[in-house]
Amino acid sequence: MAAVTPRVFVSHLTGVPVFDPNGDQVGRVRDLVAMLRVGGRPPRLLGMVVEVVSRRRIFLPMTRVTGVESGQVITTGVVNMRRFEQRPTERLVLGEFLDRRVRLKETDEEVTVLDVAIQQLPARRDWEIDKFFVRKGRGGALRRKGETLTVEWSAISGFSLEEQGQGAENLVATFERLRPTDVANAMHHLTPKRRAEVAAALDDDRLADVLEELPGDDQVEIIGELEEDRAADVLEAMDPDDAADLLAELPEADKERLLALMRPDDAADVRRLLSYEERTAGGLMTTEPIILRPDATVADALARVRQQDLSPALAAQVYVCRSPDETPTGKYLGTVHFQRLLRDPPFTLVSSIVDSDLVPLPPDTELPAVTSYLAAYNLVSAPVVDESGSLLGAVTVDDVLDHLLPDDWRETDFQGEEEITGAG
Repeated sequence: MAAVTPRVFVSHLTGVPVFDPNGDQVGRVRDLVAMLRVGGRPPRLLGMVVEVVSRRRIFLPMTRVTGVESGQVITTGVVNMRRFEQRPTERLVLGEFLDRRVRLKETDEEVTVLDVAIQQLPARRDWEIDKFFVRKGRGGALRRKGETLTVEWSAISGFSLEEQGQGAENLVATFERLRPTDVANAMHHLTPKRRAEVAAALDDDRLADVLEELPGDDQVEIIGELEEDRAADVLEAMDPDDAADLLAELPEADKERLLALMRPDDAADVRRLLSYEERTAGGLMTTEPIILRPDATVADALARVRQQDLSPALAAQVYVCRSPDETPTGKYLGTVHFQRLLRDPPFTLVSSIVDSDLVPLPPDTELPAVTSYLAAYNLVSAPVVDESGSLLGAVTVDDVLDHLLPDDWRETDFQGEEEITGAG
């Protein structure tokens, strides 16, 4: 039986300190940001508004939150310091939900929202608003009259979006149920004006996922419509190889300006990829494969493979290298495939089961040779190693296919997106 994740009432999060993994305080929670959804589904919690030391309020995505514990919030330590600006599709939980008058569906009785409960979905990092603490009768939250009760989200009317709506907010809510590829197909068929509205309404991580699936012309158009600070944030959220491909399509001055706005580490990865020819192993690779040191165990490797954000191609193997364990690494020792990880005891060192027989790809390997390499050895990913023996990255089969298919392959209608794009 799956473990039940704890429920947290948002009033208990007001002013709570936010810490990074090292125990240093980042700031304090001032509000939470939610997005309404269609079909009576509970609102999705997007993140928190955090006030940092300078009194600037920033946005902390829930994907960066690793723990909501008693009296504190723990983050991954990766915090974007850009000032928080509420988007049209976003709702502030404390600012807009509390003290709001809504109705109980069963009795049509009007009640006042006093508090809202959030809960993390089992086995996922997504959070939802699932319960309301309400007071019957008239009067604001400060009054003590009337019966109070806790009800399910589904028992309340007055918050859900209508299915037939065609504004940007409704489209974003509808797109939430789709894979990034399908959202990209739908957005491609919108008018430029509506496409820009939807892009502005999507959160950075979601927009990054969608941009990776869009044709180059659409990518350039959308990134050009964003404010430069936000464009840099979205590029940081993209896979480095996809960000490099997008930036390569921009005028040199625009490219350099956006790179200067990106975090130095992210910009360095992208600059390194831009230094290679596009249709070579170096130009195709991602700089963020799973890298482990020789003293890591099978248990360590499986924990890394289980990370939700990894693509299947990157999760299919780990690369064993000497320190440093970020690209470019120390000496590349070999690969351990996922199936081998499943066959060995958890305490086994990865260095003892490494596959070092396959010769890795040099970064200047051209696309046809990369394709033949993956096909010959039945691989979904291959290591790219320089002359000194350092791992530079990995080429995945999806990136290879993207360069082999016709330019218009994304026009294929995998499923009926015309049902949600009729108002383009």
